[in-house]
Amino acid sequence: METHFTEKAFTQLIPDEIKEQLHSISTSQHYPKDTILYMDGEPAKNLYFIHSGKVKISKTTAEGKELTLYICQANELIGELALFQPETTYTTTGEMIEEGTVGVISRTALEDLLKVNGKLALEFMKWIGAAYRRNQSKFRDLILHGKHGALYSTLIRMTNSYGKEVPNGILIDLFLTNQELAKFIGTPRESVNRMLSELRKIDVISVDNGYITIHDLDYLKKAIDCDDCSDDICRI
Repeated sequence: METHFTEKAFTQLIPDEIKEQLHSISTSQHYPKDTILYMDGEPAKNLYFIHSGKVKISKTTAEGKELTLYICQANELIGELALFQPETTYTTTGEMIEEGTVGVISRTALEDLLKVNGKLALEFMKWIGAAYRRNQSKFRDLILHGKHGALYSTLIRMTNSYGKEVPNGILIDLFLTNQELAKFIGTPRESVNRMLSELRKIDVISVDNGYITIHDLDYLKKAIDCDDCSDDICRI
């Protein structure tokens, strides 16, 4: 029987009554695929709570090269997290890559709520700390382990975010072209083609119509000296 890996997000770390408070200050809006929710460099006026669909979080370099940081899904909160700072701008771009519904939360409304609700403020601080560790862990892998390590780390994180147990391993239930995968690690598509081919030859992975199945997760973890971080940290 197929089972999904546990999905962890901010809303799963807080009590239901606090979730209701966040919903009370949000405006639900439906967006088609390819909608830009917010753009790198624009004033950071809102945060976004995903009800359905998927959102790509990316960063574009001065040379115009795009690096995909995360693919976020339902029950995740996205946007600029530097609250209580005037004239804050977005440092990434959020784009709908799948049609869905998003709750738009004004930063000022959230700040006002945090001022009067100490319990929510504490939980929010915990979540920001987890988000910081998540970013730190991702960039550590990108910097310290080279292209192979960056790819292996990305595949491991994808199993935690989108992994589904199947008889022969873990299916990453997310359609990805090699070009899209290359944007996660900031390397040319040709390099990703070669590295995936190497992994297929030794039966670590298989690829079927854009879906990757991991057959030997331990191989990937050993190759990057994986710290076995919790799933809420080791996510894509």
